[in-house]
Amino acid sequence: MDDSPNTEQLALWGSIDVWESARIKRIQLPEKLTTLRQKLYRKAKLEPKFRFYVLYDRIYRRDVLSSAYQIARANKGKPGVDGVSFEDIEKSPGGIEGFLDEIQDSLRARTYRPSAVRRVWIPKPDGRKRPLGIPTIRDRVVQTAVLLIIEPIFEADFMDCSYGFRPKRSAHDALGEVREHLKDGLRSVYDADLKGYFDSIPHDRLMKCLRMRIVDRSALKLIRMWLQAPVAEQGRGGGKRIARSGKGTPQGGVISPLLANVYLHWFEVVFHSAGGPADWAKARMVRYADDFMVLARYQGGRIREYIETKIETWLGLELNREKTKVVDLRQAGTGLDFLGYTFRYDRDLKGRGLRYLNVTPSKKALRAEREALRGLINSHRSHVPISELIRVVNRQLTGWANYFSFGYARKAKRSVNWFVRARLVKHLRRRSQRPFRPPEGRTYYQHFKNLGLVYL
Repeated sequence: MDDSPNTEQLALWGSIDVWESARIKRIQLPEKLTTLRQKLYRKAKLEPKFRFYVLYDRIYRRDVLSSAYQIARANKGKPGVDGVSFEDIEKSPGGIEGFLDEIQDSLRARTYRPSAVRRVWIPKPDGRKRPLGIPTIRDRVVQTAVLLIIEPIFEADFMDCSYGFRPKRSAHDALGEVREHLKDGLRSVYDADLKGYFDSIPHDRLMKCLRMRIVDRSALKLIRMWLQAPVAEQGRGGGKRIARSGKGTPQGGVISPLLANVYLHWFEVVFHSAGGPADWAKARMVRYADDFMVLARYQGGRIREYIETKIETWLGLELNREKTKVVDLRQAGTGLDFLGYTFRYDRDLKGRGLRYLNVTPSKKALRAEREALRGLINSHRSHVPISELIRVVNRQLTGWANYFSFGYARKAKRSVNWFVRARLVKHLRRRSQRPFRPPEGRTYYQHFKNLGLVYL
């Protein structure tokens, strides 16, 4: 069997996709860097046991650093603990070139040391908060340079069942695979929830996973330094609190998603091995970052015990027992939530004696969208011109609709449309001294449409 990479696989390494203002921007990489990434991928694909020992000098190549800066700039992001922004770098006497000169010199001389990671807390839809680590722009550029070099190596190993943070793979692809497995009769699902995955990856075990492919000590030292970098956050008294940990990859770090994929990849390997559930139970796994599920015709104790032993004992992670559950979609009215969608078998709409697989935005996703819209349309924004407010709301609606274009979302979209119109009517009435009325002969629906409001 020929395992040589095909043209489509090699084409992955000529560009990088980044999010910019709710849309994906594709950044083309220089020809020499593209060729290097293709060579690394081809070597890793053809020789699964080869270990790369000369990578470090490629990390500080000028075309690699320049591309890394361009990618970091497109991703935007706030300054780290040093307070230096992209604008500060570009307005400095040396500009971007001087900034890259300093990075290149420090890497070549092996004097580079990362700064602390600034931690902020981001609200979650359920009211809780999750930590987000913000490295300095200098560290972000170096991490991106390392990512450009090592990503093709590990991508050659990654399995088809994983989708999160991988080039040219999306949540919709993961959802599509779940749908196909369900249609194939695998309707008993182990729905796993890892407790604080990014914050709990053991550093020593992760480094062993990396050494399965990389033996360049200087490149590994860079990654180890990022893992061990202190985390700084505002203390209660206003001062900074510094902490270190022997676990975790800070969420927000450029290289963290790849490291997280590298670690869980080995769970996928044993799952699909001769002694794993994919072999003796014909089970299938679908993973998106730290969200994964195992689908089978029947979930016996043997599958559950295998998963929990490998995750908690072998990998040293923790399952959230309150959220981890087995769902049997053969039971009427039972739903399965994954990546913001609910999978459920519903009665046929035409009254025929069968059920169809309905895939819709989940209740949780709808609540989160309503909360986001409340944050945009409220009394605190009464000073914002209605045209500007609608422009901001349109951006939110468009991004939401693009993601929820999978499955059957028409009913959910109508619900969001109604909610937006009700909020805008209330907003217009509140900001007017007299009760607001649309122009004579025009309904609110027509009025908002004339103002440019998007309808899903």
